[in-house]
Amino acid sequence: MAAASEFVNVSVDQGVMEISLQRPERKNALTHDMYTALSAAMDEAEATPSVRVMLLTGTQDCFTAGNDMLDFLNNPPKGDNSPVMIFLRKLVEISKPLVAAVNGPAVGVGTTLLFHCDLVFVARGARLQMPFTSLGLCPEAGSSMLLPMIVGHQRAAELLMQSKVIDGEKAERIGIANAVFDDNDYLVRAREESRKLAAQPAAAVRLTKQLLKAPYIDQLRAHMKEEGDLFGERLESPEAREAMSAFVEKRKPDFSQFD
Repeated sequence: MAAASEFVNVSVDQGVMEISLQRPERKNALTHDMYTALSAAMDEAEATPSVRVMLLTGTQDCFTAGNDMLDFLNNPPKGDNSPVMIFLRKLVEISKPLVAAVNGPAVGVGTTLLFHCDLVFVARGARLQMPFTSLGLCPEAGSSMLLPMIVGHQRAAELLMQSKVIDGEKAERIGIANAVFDDNDYLVRAREESRKLAAQPAAAVRLTKQLLKAPYIDQLRAHMKEEGDLFGERLESPEAREAMSAFVEKRKPDFSQFD
């Protein structure tokens, strides 16, 4: 199978579609085009009967640094039909299992998308962070609903309000990841687990996923819509513009002028 785009590679083996972020010179930072490629890959997986599981990963030493700041500054995502929002909705709606294999930085959406995965495998060297408040933004991808469900309110507040960084072992300990592996074989182990899942009866697996999500999926859709609207507003806020400009200019942001 050909690459989905210059920076998103797609291959299929033993019923597993591996979707790999490949932009190492920018730590796999996500652009609008990359979101579109990710959505296209998931659509193809859903439409291909021989694909039973999707495995999302990055390069050996980095999952993703999150959104590409220059891309976001120049083309802020607006509305429900932006590539970002389309991708996030697909995370909610896909019927086939989604597995993640994570090492190195997993920043912003690089962490929040994990809450939609059915299985998550991390390396000890993984570094998960959701620095939304530090950037003058608010949580996205349903994280302000899903994360407290996984780890409890206080831990969720610590991770979302204080932008705390956690390693792979802590991610596994608090329930974000299923297992933690050594840095040199995390992807091999994640592939093994993905193939085991792909060998299960496919219809039964899809039905089980549907039932697991049924009690909260309508609430999640509504909550993600609210988050998305607020996130779009925050992107235009003075705090966010200062934070992102400071990031690009490699200086410390100054929030003292804002209430």
